[in-house]
Amino acid sequence: MTALAAQPVTGRPAGSSPHLLRWLIRLHRSALVAWAVFVLVLGALLLWLGGPLTDAAVEGWKQYHACEANGCVYDPSAVGRYKDWYTYTTFAVIGVPVLIAAWSGATLTSRELEHGTAQLAWTQSVSPARWLAAKLAVPAVLVAVGSGLLVGLHHWAWSAGQGGIDSAKDWSDLGTYAANGPATAAMALAALVIGALFGLLKRNSLASLVGSLFATAFLWSVMAIATPHLWPTVTKVSSLKNTVPAGSGIVVDQGLLTATGAHLANPHCGSTDWAQCQTLYTKLGAVGYYNDYHPQSHYWPLQLTSTAIILAITAALTLAAFRLLKRQTGPTAPARKAAAV
Repeated sequence: MTALAAQPVTGRPAGSSPHLLRWLIRLHRSALVAWAVFVLVLGALLLWLGGPLTDAAVEGWKQYHACEANGCVYDPSAVGRYKDWYTYTTFAVIGVPVLIAAWSGATLTSRELEHGTAQLAWTQSVSPARWLAAKLAVPAVLVAVGSGLLVGLHHWAWSAGQGGIDSAKDWSDLGTYAANGPATAAMALAALVIGALFGLLKRNSLASLVGSLFATAFLWSVMAIATPHLWPTVTKVSSLKNTVPAGSGIVVDQGLLTATGAHLANPHCGSTDWAQCQTLYTKLGAVGYYNDYHPQSHYWPLQLTSTAIILAITAALTLAAFRLLKRQTGPTAPARKAAAV
C-alpha cells in the first residue's frame, strides 16, 4: 500500500478513466485473480457434476432398479459420489455472497481509507464520488458475471439429474433453491455494496469485515423468510385417508380443515385407517387436510420477485453509500494537485 501511495504521477491526469481503471486493477489484483480462479474451478466442477458424475449416477440407479427385479448386485459408489459433490458445489455457490461481503468489507473501501490511499486519490483529480463509483462498478461487473455463471451452471447440473437420479434434490430444497436462481447472484451484488458501505462507516478493515458479514447474513435470512410470502400460494385440500397433506413444494402453511372451513394445527397422527386417528379427527371436527404451498410452477415468479427486491435494496444501499461519502468529505472535494506535479 505504501508503494502505491508513493507512486509518481505521470503526465496523464490521475483522474482519467484508463489511469483510474489500471490503478484499481493493480490495487486489487490478487483479489481479482482469486475470484477468477474460484469461478473457473467451481465452474469446472459444476460441468463435471452435470456431465460425467450425473451420467454415472443415472447408470447406478438403473442398475439398482434392475437389481430390485432380478436380485443382482450393484455398485452404489457412483450415486454416493454424485450426492457428495452436489452438496459441496451447492454450498460453494451459496457461499459466494459471503466471500464477496468479506472481501468488500475488509478491503474495498475500508483499507484505502484506513491507509490514506483514498485521500491521495482525491488530491489527484479524482473526486470522492468518482472514486467510489469506480470502486463499485469494476467489481460489480465481475461479481455479476461470475456469480451469474456459477448459478447458471448449478441450475444446469441440477436439471441434468432430474428424472434419472432418484435421490436428486427437489427444486424446493433450501440449498438447491438458493443456488439455482438469480437471487443468489443479486445477493452477491448486495454483499459487495454492504461491504463498501461498512468500509465507509468504520474505516477499519476488521470492523468492516465483521459488520458486512453480519449484515449480509441478516439480509439473506430476511429474504429467505420473506420469499414464500412474495407470491400467492396454491391451496390443496386432501382426504384424511392420506397420512400427510397432499401437494409438494415450498409449504407456507398446512394442517387440518374443519367442516366450517376453520384451519387447525396438524397433530401428525396419520391416516384415518388408524382407529385412534379417526377418533381424534372426529373429536376435532376435521374433514380433510389443507396445504398452502408453492408448486414448481411458482419457481420463477418467486425467484424473479426476490431478485427484484434484493436489487432494489442494493440500489438503495448504493445511494446511501454515496450520500455518506459526500457527508464525510463535504460538498466539495479536497484541493487536488495538478496532474503534472
